[in-house]
Amino acid sequence: MQRRLAAEALGTFWLVFGGCGSAVLAAAFPDLGIGFFGVAMAFGLTVLTMAYAVGGISGGHFNPAVTIGLTVAGKSDGNAMIPYIIAQLAGAILAAAALYVIASGKAGVDLGGFAANGYGEHSPGGYSMISGFLLETILTAFFLIVILGSIHGRVPKGFAPIAIGLALTLIHLIAIPVTNTSVNPARSTSQALFAGGWAIGQLWMFWVAPILGAVIGALIWKGVGEAD
Repeated sequence: MQRRLAAEALGTFWLVFGGCGSAVLAAAFPDLGIGFFGVAMAFGLTVLTMAYAVGGISGGHFNPAVTIGLTVAGKSDGNAMIPYIIAQLAGAILAAAALYVIASGKAGVDLGGFAANGYGEHSPGGYSMISGFLLETILTAFFLIVILGSIHGRVPKGFAPIAIGLALTLIHLIAIPVTNTSVNPARSTSQALFAGGWAIGQLWMFWVAPILGAVIGALIWKGVGEAD
């Protein structure tokens, strides 16, 4: 269990450091900014690379909503759910702390929202709470369906991280303008702790919607995807 928890913390650290780091440090870099597409790719690549690196140890969840969804689907040990979530939060917060120190090292830097998730006036595109909640729920549900489908026995082994990483890239391409993309309560919590204020106040949605979506996705898969 200690190795599994360490793997979850390590993987979540990489997801937050790589994904949110690309948003904070590189998205709008003068003349060479990677933009929304680059940030979306960064998030997808973090999951793809760490799923190959440590997925064989812990299952490669790196996300409390994924852990809950896989537990509901019967693909993860229920006794490990809370320890996994704690490890994921620890890895995410450590990554955000490291990123905060690095980003603060530039004279006159304005960290803005620090890649935190938000709705209403804190949505990149000004989308409402209802829009954000619905989108986060739907995208997390489909993320779980992709995960469960790609690890199913009928699918060739060894390719799941590619499908999951590409799915997360697609999710970010859709959702960055609406909520800055969560589908991951650990990622949202770590950034909100350093952004403070409004980000803490809106954090509830980025726990409730992804968890709801994960449960819905797990139930859909149990009813449709696993049927012979």
